[in-house]
Amino acid sequence: MSSAPPQSVDAVVIGAGPVGLWQVFQLGLQGIAAHLIEALPHLGGQCAELYPDKPIYDIPGVAVCTGRDLVQRLTRQIAPFGAQQHLAQQVATLEVQADGRVLLATTAGVQLLARTVFIAAGVGAFVPRTVKAEGIEAFVGTQVLYHPDVAGSPDTSPGVLSVAGLRIVVHGGDEAAVAAALACAERQGAHAPASVTLLHRRDAFQAAPALLARLQALRDAGRIHVAAGQITGVDAPAGGPLAALQLARPEGGSQRLPLDRLFVYLGISPRLGPVADWGLAIERKQLVVDTATFATSVPGIYAVGDINTYPGKRKLILCGFHEATLAAFAAAERLSGDKVALQYTTTSTRLHALLGVAPLAEPAGH
Repeated sequence: MSSAPPQSVDAVVIGAGPVGLWQVFQLGLQGIAAHLIEALPHLGGQCAELYPDKPIYDIPGVAVCTGRDLVQRLTRQIAPFGAQQHLAQQVATLEVQADGRVLLATTAGVQLLARTVFIAAGVGAFVPRTVKAEGIEAFVGTQVLYHPDVAGSPDTSPGVLSVAGLRIVVHGGDEAAVAAALACAERQGAHAPASVTLLHRRDAFQAAPALLARLQALRDAGRIHVAAGQITGVDAPAGGPLAALQLARPEGGSQRLPLDRLFVYLGISPRLGPVADWGLAIERKQLVVDTATFATSVPGIYAVGDINTYPGKRKLILCGFHEATLAAFAAAERLSGDKVALQYTTTSTRLHALLGVAPLAEPAGH
């Protein structure tokens, strides 16, 4: 853990799924800057990880969008508020201080001293399933990446992960792994990888027919190779980089698979984890809240979305948006010590300023 003093902040949002992102937006409308902590290496939580390409029909005002679309829309919506993101890390400890503030420390060593905390962790932190092979842990975060977002082109998205000139191995058998292999193999010119290999325990993949058709076309063209087997070990010179994987082949025997990067998509599993140790009232692995404010049993800590429970609770994104909105108002009143006036984004010059938009001109004659 870092020896630096913790950073004092007004709000921390734990969980960057749709409800966590909406919580950041609602806090922003109240003039409250938030820090966002997410266990996965990208925004979107369960929505982006489990059903990125499946249609969602019950978002108000949006007839249909995919999970990925919704996350992208929400990400654009929170952009004016500049929430600092702490990705690929979990809250390891949470301790209420004598002055009522909450000290949080993450698994990456970040320490935050928050006046308010919002837990939007769904059914718990979604943690990537890891590769079980001796020696591989030393390369996690450098050459071994769990669920990296490789969608997009470096030409249009400067922050997208580069695979240029690298031997890429994508490990997994479901749609996320197939989509990642396609995204890497379809890069061209200076952005193209040296090779792409899709590694799974057998030569069979579960994905949408359109993705499987693209996979077959790229296999036929020699732009994607498939390796069947289980990772049993790593080949890395002493003190050197990861050079190859050792595989046990399904028909027997072994194989050495050279690589520069390993992208792992073995699925994710929800874990309530340390939330259960934070001294909050819990019923059936969910946090009990007051529906007037969505405060938990600990003052200054709120819970929104699937992580909370109350009479009549429904696990819908729409309900989580409502909960986050009321929690933001409650937190604003707690921080200011006074009632917060209701303002509307249609007319409030203050909200327009926070959003960085110009107010609409009055119609002629008014």
